[in-house]
Amino acid sequence: MPVTAEWGMEWTRLIVLDLAPGESYAHRCGEAEWIVLPLSGACRVRCAEPAPDGQVRVPDRGSAPDPAPQTPAGLDVPSGHSGPPGAGNARSAIAAPAAGTNPAPPAFEERGPGQSPGSAPQVFELRGRRGVFDGVTDFAYLPRDGHAEVTSAGGGRFALAGARCAERLPARYGPAEGVGVELRGAGQCSRQVNNFAAAGPHGFACDRLIAVEVLTPGGNWSSYPPHKHDEHHPGEESRLEEIYYFEIAPHGGTPGLGYQRVTPSPAGKTDILTEVRTGDAVLIPDGWHGPSIAAPGHDMYYLNVMAGAPGEPREWLIRDHPDHAWIRGSWDGQDIDPRLPFPRSEEHQ
Repeated sequence: MPVTAEWGMEWTRLIVLDLAPGESYAHRCGEAEWIVLPLSGACRVRCAEPAPDGQVRVPDRGSAPDPAPQTPAGLDVPSGHSGPPGAGNARSAIAAPAAGTNPAPPAFEERGPGQSPGSAPQVFELRGRRGVFDGVTDFAYLPRDGHAEVTSAGGGRFALAGARCAERLPARYGPAEGVGVELRGAGQCSRQVNNFAAAGPHGFACDRLIAVEVLTPGGNWSSYPPHKHDEHHPGEESRLEEIYYFEIAPHGGTPGLGYQRVTPSPAGKTDILTEVRTGDAVLIPDGWHGPSIAAPGHDMYYLNVMAGAPGEPREWLIRDHPDHAWIRGSWDGQDIDPRLPFPRSEEHQ
């Protein structure tokens, strides 16, 4: 069954797929923009964008071959598109396994050369990766109101991170080479951030969606000091809800685990202390969140999916908890954990 789990809040969406070899998943974007992010394995993403009148044309799918896949080598960029030169959830996560057989995949509008945005399907061949600790990955952006199909010849696990949005941007390919990797903190607060869809002038263009990956070596604290972004204060704090999706590395045959803390803030009452394992998610509509604690011997990965209300800037501005903000000053003179960046050893190769 391709849909392992599905989570959603007012603005943010997350779907995790487990696809068997050759299996496909049909996806309707609806009122949200989405990014298809390989967690393990490679996939092909076919996306039909709406025409300028907002309608998705659905002639016979076999009427013409797919256009050349968009890949890092031999990218075919249409006009108007940019391209490269479960259990740990203490809120309202909704488990949504697909029932029975897959829904019929959508048909795709197909035209010849000279296509314009919204006039023809885009095909993105994602190389993916062996696992979340094995480096950054390429990805595909899907527009609001589009239809898509995700197919994996070899099978794998794939995240669809989404956000309700107003503007319809074109479908695009995101190369792994364009993902900025940042090392934050120091000592036992060291972590790595893969900024594949971060906000800001150098981030990947989205209407509302902000998404990053965070990797924390075993024994370290991440998302620390606790911080919040649940009130709109121009230039100081963004109002963003957030989904954390976790994968924890095993140690030998022992499954991994970690812990997540969220405490109430003036803007809300979310109060969570939960153990997290691979496949778990925590929904954070408000509150001071952190730390995310990786148990010794078990590296921690989490995918952050964030979005806020229209009319407010797409930016990530946080406030540190006043009782714990001092920890940042203690990092002066400390080295970043030498186990970073990932991948780092044969265990993740």
